[in-house]
Amino acid sequence: MKLAHSPTKLVTVGHTPDMDDAFMFFAIATGAIPADGLGITHVIEDIQALNRRALQAELDMTAISAASYPALAGDYWIVSVGSSVGQNYGPVVIARRALNLQELAGRRVAVPGLQTTAYLLLRLAAPQIIPVEMPFEQIPHAVLKGEVEAGLVIHEWQLTYGDAGLSPVVDLGIWWQQVAKLPLPLGLNVVKKSLGKQTARRLATLLQESILYAFAHEEGALAYAMRFGRGTDPQRARRFVGMYVNEESLALSAPCREALRLLFTRAHAAGLIPDVPRLEVIEPLKP
Repeated sequence: MKLAHSPTKLVTVGHTPDMDDAFMFFAIATGAIPADGLGITHVIEDIQALNRRALQAELDMTAISAASYPALAGDYWIVSVGSSVGQNYGPVVIARRALNLQELAGRRVAVPGLQTTAYLLLRLAAPQIIPVEMPFEQIPHAVLKGEVEAGLVIHEWQLTYGDAGLSPVVDLGIWWQQVAKLPLPLGLNVVKKSLGKQTARRLATLLQESILYAFAHEEGALAYAMRFGRGTDPQRARRFVGMYVNEESLALSAPCREALRLLFTRAHAAGLIPDVPRLEVIEPLKP
């Protein structure tokens, strides 16, 4: 017998165990807002694992690296909310000693996944590197041990690499701003087309409401996000969340959409992706 309060639609939702995603999903994860009859099963994995799941169309809605979208555009729409966008900052290449971008050519560089936006940007900026794929949290230690000559860091390591005595080679967010004069879309949320547009828009609306709730209850949302901060101190946690949960997270702006098109166009011209996808975006339901 179906109970009256049973969810009308069961969906799987993927997001990362990182502070920006945790902040955005705080209200959904804690049940602070109603789920509009949706039964949410959370799948919490690192971004490269979620990229791989999306490539197999395993999840109904999921965070992905923006760089992964061309390969899965046939199965997913972009959700216009929940994006992680850098504004003149982004993933950072680090090394034990001072290097410049040109000196990376022919060197082994640890990267956090071959489907990540960070890696795609690095291939555009320094196409002759030798990538060494590894979990993102292992990259600084691999650089310190000399296992690789440089590393590409994401998440909180963008703010803390100096504590380990490592030197910056290039901030790819600054590099992108110099070449594109546009924001840097690093992470997106996507929703499966097979759900239909109505359910997809319900999920987009739910995520939008969760982000708005986090902004309205910032201290509680930050406290929750810090559970996923891997020891990040409160000041840096607040700074990191503020970097990647911003106005672009509430609505994917026209400049950000232009930036996505330019990123994919440049990647296609460099032979890194087979074609430039058309951006298909799902908007939240109107109130």
